[in-house]
Amino acid sequence: MGYRDLWQRLVDVGRISARWWLVIVLFFPVFNLLVAAVAVVLGFTATPLEGASLQRLVDPGGMALLVGVAVVVPFVEEVGLRGYWFDQLQARWSALVSSVILGVVWAAWHAPLVYVTGYFAETTFQPELRWWLPSLVLLAIIGTWVYNNTHRSVLALVSFHAVGNLAGETMGFSAAMYPYVHLGTAAVALLVVCWGPESFRGWGDPKPAVDRGVR
Repeated sequence: MGYRDLWQRLVDVGRISARWWLVIVLFFPVFNLLVAAVAVVLGFTATPLEGASLQRLVDPGGMALLVGVAVVVPFVEEVGLRGYWFDQLQARWSALVSSVILGVVWAAWHAPLVYVTGYFAETTFQPELRWWLPSLVLLAIIGTWVYNNTHRSVLALVSFHAVGNLAGETMGFSAAMYPYVHLGTAAVALLVVCWGPESFRGWGDPKPAVDRGVR
């Protein structure tokens, strides 16, 4: 039953309404552009975004890395975290507490990568733990908002994560923007939580052990 449920949540496109597909596809590109615009207006930097070079986009190795970052990594992480674990957290705690727990574990999973020499050398992303790890916890909260409003769709989270990674690699923030970017992420996370418990909890069952399916 568990594997069948996971498979359904990975392939059932019907769980995701057209409105939520728009959120999944547009959230990160729009967020990046808005934060970049605010940075320019407030005078933080004149070059807030740093896109991938054309040479990298046409290079087979660069493209393979981009596909891996955009597709493979989100699939592995979201199947493990959301597909297997998150419902158990929400069965015991609120959506917010569950998101924070997941976010802390997700951040700890990423932390060693900062110390791997050359890991981010071929990407536009150059993280520092002091701002990157808190931002991952905040992104986990936003991810829960998507997950719970798409009937526990793992496909939705894989797609949301993939678009975020792809946006980061093709229209990512320049070094001058960090750590300011996570202030924007915090604002979105706060808005998601304060919008209303039903909006954040989505389909509403505080103990999501039984899938209600699409209504």
